Amino acid sequence: MTNSFWDERYAEPELAYGDAPNDFLREVASRIPAGGTVLCLAEGQGRNAVYLAEQGFEVTAVDASKVGMERAQKLAQERGVKITTIAADLAEYPIDAGMWDGIVSIFGHLPPPLRARVHRDAVAGLRPGGVLILEAYTPRQLEFKTGGPPVTDLLMTLDVLRGELEGMQLEIARELDRDVHEGKYHAGRAAVVQILGVK
Repeated sequence: MTNSFWDERYAEPELAYGDAPNDFLREVASRIPAGGTVLCLAEGQGRNAVYLAEQGFEVTAVDASKVGMERAQKLAQERGVKITTIAADLAEYPIDAGMWDGIVSIFGHLPPPLRARVHRDAVAGLRPGGVLILEAYTPRQLEFKTGGPPVTDLLMTLDVLRGELEGMQLEIARELDRDVHEGKYHAGRAAVVQILGVK
């Protein structure tokens, strides 16, 4: 998916994935050290970053779409919170080592070589005790067709993620089917993988 694809999607009047945070993030966000710094990867229009800012975290959101990051700032202003937004491709954005109390990747589907590198850098980017929260679609999602990329390579399995997140203690590591209702592009029964890892 090109930046122009995401710019067009994020320029639509309605927020593509709604303005509410991801269910799994909401369930486990309290595991991030209180008041800590959080990096949200492939953050889209900011729904998760804004939620985390509302919980008292210092949040930086990164997405390749400049339009998405502009919408994230608008949502933050509407909610009365501050977030830092960076329009950058994750292939070029450096995740500095030992900088973050939390790193969040919600439906951040990347090509496998880049994904492996980003996940390795995310592990290195966490401080000791830092928390990684990830939800993504698994290849079985192609049967549901209720969201996510229509390409197997961009989908994730628990086995692959265990390898890419070496060095993390995985307190939640599961594949499951659940109902995902996030705007008009994530709508219905879905096959997902969920990770809560602690460094």
